[in-house]
Amino acid sequence: MLTIGVDIGGTKVAAGVVDPDGRILDRVKYPTPANDPRGLADVVAKAVEELRGHHGEVRAVGVGVAGFVDEDRATVQVAVNLGLREEPLKERIQERVGLPVVIENDANAAAWAEARFGAGRGSDHIVCVTLGTGIGGGLVMGGRLHRGRHGVAAEVGHYRVVPHGRRCACGNHGCWEQYASGRALVAAGQDLARTDPTAAGRMLRLAGGVVEHIEGHVITEAAVEGDEGALSCFRTIGEWAGVGLADLAAILDPECFVMGGGVSDAGEFILEPIRDSYARHVSGRPGRRLAEVRLAELGGEAGIVGAGDLARH
Repeated sequence: MLTIGVDIGGTKVAAGVVDPDGRILDRVKYPTPANDPRGLADVVAKAVEELRGHHGEVRAVGVGVAGFVDEDRATVQVAVNLGLREEPLKERIQERVGLPVVIENDANAAAWAEARFGAGRGSDHIVCVTLGTGIGGGLVMGGRLHRGRHGVAAEVGHYRVVPHGRRCACGNHGCWEQYASGRALVAAGQDLARTDPTAAGRMLRLAGGVVEHIEGHVITEAAVEGDEGALSCFRTIGEWAGVGLADLAAILDPECFVMGGGVSDAGEFILEPIRDSYARHVSGRPGRRLAEVRLAELGGEAGIVGAGDLARH
């Protein structure tokens, strides 16, 4: 049975035909309409119909969206970046394509993909953490996607690691994503450049001498070259990420953590300090069995694969 998985992002709608083994057989991409719920449903329907033109045996559609999705997997309660609030997205898309439709949070969809076909396969208790601009999460417990009573579980980026800490866009202070995300990595690099330009010299040269041009890819490039300033930024973020994983382990006791998102593209530069910090901060050490910390395998395809597979199930 073939399905279509759709990943709705802030700038693009990516869709693909997904087979039962999690392979994407065909794909299309369209710009995301801004603050236009009906237009968004139209774009998703256009992508689905284009793919069905080549794969008529498609039987269902799964849609991943960056926002809170209700317990019925039908309504987007709020998706700030897309301008959606109490949006009946399932109904809008379903009436346009004439196929069963499932709506899911995009991080949940990606977590399900990694659990089924990626770094988490073979494990039944998995916590997926996406280190991107912010921090997203997904829980697969006992082989089932854990969504919570109201469908909005695993918003791990917004549990607070520093009381009265840095202000977060969610309105609280001290949220984990303020210390361990891609945004936090950039802030660390730029702060180093302002306070110690010599230590940040390589990053500044790669950024054309402009502090504000020090972005994640600049820090990663400098780290690959062995620059100590860039490596220190990764150690700082990795320390905070490991602290957060230790707290999650105390609550959830997973078999493994799967780390995805743009920051994870740095590979061992970020994984090594995360693993070290996690092992130092987890409760019950030294006798406790530690969850493995693995790098996600599916990259940017995880949202499409997960949404498509959830539609199948």
